[in-house]
Amino acid sequence: MAVIRFRALEQVFSRKPMHITPPSDKISDYFAVNVFDRAKMQKYLSKDAFEHVMEAIDRGTPIDRKMADIVATGMKAWAMERGVTHYTHWFQPLTGGTAEKHDAFICQDRNGGVVEIFSGEALVQQEPDASSFPSGGIRNTFEARGYTAWDPSSPAFIIEKTLSIPTIFISYTGDALDHKTPLLKALNAVDKAATEVCRMFDKDVKKVQANLGWEQEYFLVDEALYYARPDLALTGRTLMGHASAKDQQLDDHYFGSVPERVSAFMHDLEFEAYKLGIPVKTRHNEVAPNQYEIAPIFEECNLAVDHNVLIMDLMKKISRHHGFRVLFHEKPFKGINGSGKHNNWSLSTDTGIILHKPGKNPRSNLQFLTFVVNTIKAVYDYQDLLRASIASASNAHRLGANEAPPAILSCFLGSEVSAMLDQLEEQVSSKKMSPDEKTALKLDIGRIPEILLDNTDRNRTSPFAFTGNRFEFRAVGSSSNPAAPMTVLNTAVAAELIEFNKEVNALIKKGIKKDEAIFQVLRKYIIASRPIRFEGDNYSEKWIQEAEKRGLTNITDVPEALSGYISEKSKDLFLKLGIFSERELEARVEVLYEQYTLKIQIEARVLGDLSINHVVPTAVKYQSILLENVIQLKELYGDSYAEFSGNRTELIKEISHHITEIKSKVNNMVDARKVANKIQDSKEKAIAYSKTVAPLLDLIRYHIDKLELVVDDEIWPLPKFRELLFIS
Repeated sequence: MAVIRFRALEQVFSRKPMHITPPSDKISDYFAVNVFDRAKMQKYLSKDAFEHVMEAIDRGTPIDRKMADIVATGMKAWAMERGVTHYTHWFQPLTGGTAEKHDAFICQDRNGGVVEIFSGEALVQQEPDASSFPSGGIRNTFEARGYTAWDPSSPAFIIEKTLSIPTIFISYTGDALDHKTPLLKALNAVDKAATEVCRMFDKDVKKVQANLGWEQEYFLVDEALYYARPDLALTGRTLMGHASAKDQQLDDHYFGSVPERVSAFMHDLEFEAYKLGIPVKTRHNEVAPNQYEIAPIFEECNLAVDHNVLIMDLMKKISRHHGFRVLFHEKPFKGINGSGKHNNWSLSTDTGIILHKPGKNPRSNLQFLTFVVNTIKAVYDYQDLLRASIASASNAHRLGANEAPPAILSCFLGSEVSAMLDQLEEQVSSKKMSPDEKTALKLDIGRIPEILLDNTDRNRTSPFAFTGNRFEFRAVGSSSNPAAPMTVLNTAVAAELIEFNKEVNALIKKGIKKDEAIFQVLRKYIIASRPIRFEGDNYSEKWIQEAEKRGLTNITDVPEALSGYISEKSKDLFLKLGIFSERELEARVEVLYEQYTLKIQIEARVLGDLSINHVVPTAVKYQSILLENVIQLKELYGDSYAEFSGNRTELIKEISHHITEIKSKVNNMVDARKVANKIQDSKEKAIAYSKTVAPLLDLIRYHIDKLELVVDDEIWPLPKFRELLFIS
């Protein structure tokens, strides 16, 4: 293994940066060239078909089979002009990645030849084998049938020679087996609920759209070193490794000059992203060595989610062309910052108003406050569900690690917005307001844009922060599909807006003026959700104590956090709005429990193998070298050898101690797995792995990392952090 390590280093030093030359210096010349977007639809479809599809995209109306045939014909003509030979339904099963099955554009003709055909039936629906996708017990293995159905709101695109059609994925019985189906339902729910509330302020609003801007953090490591680390290759993170003498403590990597090879990778990634219509805008070095970030312009939420999982696939593929492997694990290296996927979320109307952005007059600012307060209330009421949406084996290493938000959900608003809510709470009473009180309140509301102008700094420690015209859900993990937290957030906000609308209208029916009714309900919500608002340091121990006093939950255990999906409150929410059936919800959580168990199980197996077959033999070998040295000293110096060999003797004892502890704890870990594996209930098994197996990983690692510090570097089998973390 030591030989492999040094050969890997030789490969790293011989790397030369690659570079693709775009067809034009202007991004706009080739942006979305591989996307069947509105402009291309207008060119390749009849006027009726184009209008039909636009109506489906903008209003959610169904597309009949006749129109689907016309769309399919136009889509095929465009794709074949670009050299496409195959098509696939591209979907997002519960594996955490994407899936596709490619079919050629051919059917056999009467003469034994083939002809290129792509029908509306093939566009609208396919029947992939669903037998090996996670289902949580919704379908049996022998019942392989599953269906993918076209999502016209997310345009088809070309990858290499294949036309990819974004779709949902459902079982034969119609149950959702993917991330997109519930997300679309949640977006529809928040559209309807928010539109109703908007019409209190503007009767012209007909649609509200959820927007998402994701910030994707990631690590790059040299591919040769990656393959010399079985733990990285098999689990996505280092299960052992002592900290490098220098890592991020000087803050010199953050926003620093991008290394040449990394810059070439970013250049090629952006080129491919632009061709697919992904509007990536920002790239930079992150805090930790080898850590970077890419972020796009805001898009409609469903499309943004598709673009995020698509760019993650692109990053995996393109990184290999540059001799890298990309790591999306939230904590691939102990002791330095992990990676998140900050979800910047807002709502906007078809009249061009961002609902989380202050306006130009008191009325538009009352609308702004309405949506801010309802969002805060949603986070407060459904904090456990939002926590469940970001829970995973990998994100558990990051949350609360003094570089990311803790497991406690809280909202940061900034001092000015908080002061405005406090003022509303104080001034608005349940009694009828006087004209002077109304005037004073409206004047203060009118000042919101002015006071926010220079007061929209972000609290980097907050899991859910208001940042001037949007909320930033910072606790989402880098490896996750953002559909899960976006499904929960949009559903929760929809529920709050529905209730808000009911309460305001109930007061209006009692004879209270509309604005005053809105003020009164807002005051009620501000008071109710006050515990979730926190303006301080979320990393501090004092906040953990304060949060407990406020009654906020601090769920650090992943299986317990995942249970938030199936609480009675969560079930009531999802069932009432039609996002999940009870059967779908329970099946989904079953999958999450199983994924957690399997990931810890894989890590335990990998660490056990590396410990017994690599680390311990290496330590024994070095120990033997030291013992031989002591024997030689005794032969040379006789009884006075102890004077010269004392340090070596202590080192031999230290190595023996760590070897003994490693072997003992690996045996304990194997025994704990055997006991846990006999448990049939998925939740109980996940809990067993969390409580009895996962803690042993860190205990074993401690002793391995101590050995790394004392064993001869020339025989240590695995690349060290100082080699992994600095790209040459």
